[in-house]
Amino acid sequence: MVDHGRVIRRHELSDQEWELLAPLIPRAASGRPRVADRQVINGMVYKIRTGIS
Repeated sequence: MVDHGRVIRRHELSDQEWELLAPLIPRAASGRPRVADRQVINGMVYKIRTGIS
């Protein structure tokens, strides 16, 4: 599957899925900067879909 010139793995969110989900994630008000939200969500989806412990 190719999305805007980059390969998307089965466990990653497509750009369309991310556009729906991104507005629901709250912004950090203060403190240490977070890792890219999309990368974290993709990690959660990978864990759920593959069933790793």
